[in-house]
Amino acid sequence: MNIVNSAVVGAAVNSASNGDLGTVQGAASTLMLRKALDVQAAGAAALLEALPQQPALATEGSVGRNVNTFA
Repeated sequence: MNIVNSAVVGAAVNSASNGDLGTVQGAASTLMLRKALDVQAAGAAALLEALPQQPALATEGSVGRNVNTFA
């Protein structure tokens, strides 16, 4: 994960909390925040796609087909 994105997000949040959203700088900060969040979302999606697939469940035989749920 890129640490620069976190700094950009922090700067944009600080700018937004100071009431700068009406200025050009505030708009640029908001745009950078959105871009940083999009980059982080794409990175998270790539990590999820890289996970190995779960093994298939048993469809025949006597092991792995039944679950006993006694308390």
